[in-house]
Amino acid sequence: MDIKGIAQRVSAGERRALARAITLVESGRADHRARAADLLAALPQDRQALRIGLSGTPGVGKSTFIESLGMMLIRQGLGVAVLAVDPSSSRSGGSILGDKTRMDLLSREANAFIRPSPSQTHLGGVARRTREAVRLCEAAGFDVVLIETVGVGQSETVVAEMSDLFLLLLAPAGGDELQGVKRGIMEMADIILVNKADGDLKPAAVRTQADYTGALRLLRKRAQDPDGYPLAMAVSALQENGLEDAWHSMKSLVDWRRAEGFWEKTRTAQARYWFEEDVKQRLLAQLQGPEARAALAALSDKVAAGEADPSAAAQAFVEGLGR
Repeated sequence: MDIKGIAQRVSAGERRALARAITLVESGRADHRARAADLLAALPQDRQALRIGLSGTPGVGKSTFIESLGMMLIRQGLGVAVLAVDPSSSRSGGSILGDKTRMDLLSREANAFIRPSPSQTHLGGVARRTREAVRLCEAAGFDVVLIETVGVGQSETVVAEMSDLFLLLLAPAGGDELQGVKRGIMEMADIILVNKADGDLKPAAVRTQADYTGALRLLRKRAQDPDGYPLAMAVSALQENGLEDAWHSMKSLVDWRRAEGFWEKTRTAQARYWFEEDVKQRLLAQLQGPEARAALAALSDKVAAGEADPSAAAQAFVEGLGR
């Protein structure tokens, strides 16, 4: 693979080259990881997109919302990239990767790019290399990058470490205001969107919005939020009601954070976070080497036989890795 050529084609906005580049960075092979590092280094460093993380339980309408929002942004002349993470089976390791089929209209647009990826064994609702895929989409010239998480519940907070805005989609009548004070995904959200505010569900959506508006007042004030944020809004992705207001709220929050210096502070903190995460992953990868696995198996047998204390054996194994 011609890394310099791929980098040039990605920078020119070629979607096929972007797809190949994401495949490369998602690979776990050692030689591919080295090439991926070279590719990322060869890309333009001055391009920044608005990164929007989006989470919500299955069935809340994330894909419909992304398609409706994406189509609206494209009509405004913006380029939209969607990185959708699909859950992987803990038994077979496979994923359906069917998110793109739910965004039929958006997938046909020339100014849109949709890439489903398997979560594999990575926790937190995103794939292990989603952050690098975001960088590639920025280098390709997209204005907005939407990161859709797996959608499993309260633990999907990792996406907040790679996005400028974090949206949480909720279904009408899905719970009471007590949900709003739960630690975890709730306190990470910048804007809570109660979807499906149409038809018979509209009154329930309005009540749910009111419940969460009250609940958000109980959360501790965050330095990166202006007055009125985080906020709860009711939208209908199906009928495209409330999307303009939601986008206006997103832009207002982003503009305020840029003006107050929180944008750069957040990006700097995120870069530090992902550097430390990459170091951890590389250290864990050392455990998969043949020597490390043999030493681990030998000490494990001693612990199982009662010949060694678990803590002492763990200490001996860690000290042995550094030799």
